Amino acid sequence: MDVDTLRSELWLPLAWDEDGAEVVVCDPEDAALLRHIQETLDVDELLLRVASRADLVRLIENSADLNVDFPVTAGRTPLAKVRTYLAGLRTRYADQRTQFARSRTGLALARTGLAFVGIAVAFLRLFGGGELLFFEIPLLILGVLAVVDGLVWYLPARRETRQIKPYPPYEVPEAYTALEVSDPGGAMTFARSAVVDSAGALREDWDALSPVERRRFLANDRTNLAEERTVLAYLRTMMAKARTGLAFARTGVAFAGIGIGFLRKFHPGPWSVFDWTLVVIGTAMLAEGFLWYRPGRHAANAALDTVGKVSGRRGLWDTVFPSRCLYAAGHDPVAEASALEARPGVWATTGLALERTTLADQRNAMSHLRTVLARSRTGMAFIRTGFSVMSVGAGLFLYFGYLGRTDALWSSLYIALIAIGLYLIGDGLHWYLPAERLKRRSAFCNGGFVIADADYSIPKSAWKREQYRHDD
Repeated sequence: MDVDTLRSELWLPLAWDEDGAEVVVCDPEDAALLRHIQETLDVDELLLRVASRADLVRLIENSADLNVDFPVTAGRTPLAKVRTYLAGLRTRYADQRTQFARSRTGLALARTGLAFVGIAVAFLRLFGGGELLFFEIPLLILGVLAVVDGLVWYLPARRETRQIKPYPPYEVPEAYTALEVSDPGGAMTFARSAVVDSAGALREDWDALSPVERRRFLANDRTNLAEERTVLAYLRTMMAKARTGLAFARTGVAFAGIGIGFLRKFHPGPWSVFDWTLVVIGTAMLAEGFLWYRPGRHAANAALDTVGKVSGRRGLWDTVFPSRCLYAAGHDPVAEASALEARPGVWATTGLALERTTLADQRNAMSHLRTVLARSRTGMAFIRTGFSVMSVGAGLFLYFGYLGRTDALWSSLYIALIAIGLYLIGDGLHWYLPAERLKRRSAFCNGGFVIADADYSIPKSAWKREQYRHDD
């Protein structure tokens, strides 16, 4: 039954059958309410239990697995449903990032094939046929096959770009709210409940909470952490899309550069159609690649801003530990937690909920680092693209200047390519260097990194651990 309706009408059914029902009410003399209960439950007889308003509201909330004043969406079951959906969404993002990585590999193959084609065509046009055909024809065929195969790898990722479900970051209140989900027509949308003002004081008195009340808070913590990881996964996916777009742009630069070189090197003739085709294809690829670059640039800046905001956030250990009771008694919290008396019950349901939440917090810390490193990789993609653009412009400018075949219009194009390349290199370094500094300070990238084989049937101190050296 709807919890908010029961809270407003102040009644709670304990049990009922086809003849009668046992119901808790505040006012057993309210005839209108009693008739409403009989109609709702479709019974004739009521066995009434009387409770105060505060106690009845608490009974209603507890029956729905809610803490005081919590919204219905803050129950552990609705939150588990949301986390399951978010886990599926993160899996989808991971699959899309893998598709983008595969497409970048395909584009590298396409650029290799284009190099084969360029060499074969240049030899054919410079030296003609004859004995070199035994070298030129296989090289040309291999190059064409590599270009086609690489583009075939790229096309599925291009289709995948339209399937990315947006989950951009938004402002989450510091106070307690629950993540709510609606399902209009099968398209799940998310929002935040209203702030529960009383939740802060309730959580501050953590030692007085029952185990079930603690697990409700911890379930919401895990949901918030799961959403944060999902947002970061979405931003990493958008950056992976941008890196793929830049790889496509680099491939376009290679096409256009070879086409321009052939046009300037050789006199107009039948081969000019091939040259202009390379230039047109390369220009179109360059334009599309930079269309992918803009959303990725926005995602990378949003990622850095998101990681910066959560780095100073009050976390689980700030709200749960150290215990105020231990401090008040003058005890050392670490010594108390390690004492023999503290071990029984730690691995019960509430202890496992706490352990899962702390592990989720650790996964988020790793997700923060992965997001920063993804931004660094995107910066490196800027640098590689910048070097490609600059090298094409500088190479053409120097080569044809050396041959004495200078032209103001072509020279302006070469200089523009050099300037664009230098800008991309500088922009990439601006993204790459801060991420490298963060990586060096990270505990996840040093020589003392340990992975524990979690076994919740035994205490954490008995878990097996695998040590990984930094040089491994």
